[in-house]
Amino acid sequence: MKLRLLRCLRQQSAKPAAVMGQKEEQLQAVHGHHMLKDMSKGGRDTTVKILLLGTAESGKTTIIKQMRILHINGFTDDERREKIPEIYQNIHESILQLVAQMGLMGIDFGSCTSERSADYILSLPGSAPEYLNEEYCDHVTTLWNDVGIRACYDRSSEFPLLDSAKYFLDNFVRISDAEYIPSTEDILHSRKITTGISQITFRVPIPKSMGGGEQEFRMYDVGGQRDQRNKWIQVFEGIQAVLFLISCSEFDQNLREDPSQNRLQEALKLFRAVWQNRFLASAGLIVFLNKYDIMERKIRAGKHIVDYFPEYEEFCKRPQQDNCFDESDWTKMFIKQKLVDITQEPFKRHSRNQVDLGTSERECYYHFTVATSTRCIRDVFCDVQKMILSDNVSGMGLL
Repeated sequence: MKLRLLRCLRQQSAKPAAVMGQKEEQLQAVHGHHMLKDMSKGGRDTTVKILLLGTAESGKTTIIKQMRILHINGFTDDERREKIPEIYQNIHESILQLVAQMGLMGIDFGSCTSERSADYILSLPGSAPEYLNEEYCDHVTTLWNDVGIRACYDRSSEFPLLDSAKYFLDNFVRISDAEYIPSTEDILHSRKITTGISQITFRVPIPKSMGGGEQEFRMYDVGGQRDQRNKWIQVFEGIQAVLFLISCSEFDQNLREDPSQNRLQEALKLFRAVWQNRFLASAGLIVFLNKYDIMERKIRAGKHIVDYFPEYEEFCKRPQQDNCFDESDWTKMFIKQKLVDITQEPFKRHSRNQVDLGTSERECYYHFTVATSTRCIRDVFCDVQKMILSDNVSGMGLL
């Protein structure tokens, strides 16, 4: 009876949420148009504009969520409830993908019960159920506890799987509760493909050493998939800083949209294009080398970047660096050096989008981050904020 009553209440609140979603889709183009107009007003606007760039699943949207947590009081209970369908979909896609890969990878289920549960999951559509009934929950729990599914998960770098799959499946009992309300950590781990342009505006205190007061920041997020990147140029104007995210953990994975392309190689190629783009020549550039925690777990599990980047072996022959104590440290430094090398390449003039800056000084700042850790992002963004205010804003006479 309690579950039935809750379902009724959710059905009543689901309709406005659906309507809200439809309105958001209808207004998305108009919303993006107004943002573009806002970004091109000129020097009178003292708002510091930051553009988030990077490949898909690098953590850009998670940074937007963190800014909301840190500077706009987080999420209300209603906003948390609105995230439930997204989290259900993440769980459903994860278990469906794992089951589908079992046969392709030649991995057997650990029991006949698990095989029946797999048949049940495969019989469902790709969209998650609106409510997690007892039968569905039993099958998901059975599968996640299966030794075969765990073996399949251990090889998840060989097929597309959400980084948050383990987090949500480990917490499935809590999430499947009828009275479930997503925690902040759940929201940070949830993923939904970004399309179009989104933004968040917030204010932060200015250090007394820089005059005190407050500074308004506006952060823009654009989709990182290949078919979304043609929209990036629309938001280049008026940008004071670019925050480029690259996932350290993706050295052994390939793109969803192009299974033949290594994800880290794609990210490095994209960074080169951003670094050399003439429309961003005056913007400060900060790189978040994100998801190093996942990278470290992969290395402990036996993955090695040298299997995908043979030049890593030569890199490790360099004189011992003070901050390199194990393979994880060397891997982090190797990826960072890849980026540093790109910034030292001569600028090519074969494209009108590129400009020769060989005679000017331009710096790039690097931070290793875990985007799902609020403490980490708070500490790192504090440094980023000071850098932007001192190097970019003051130089442009905005303070």
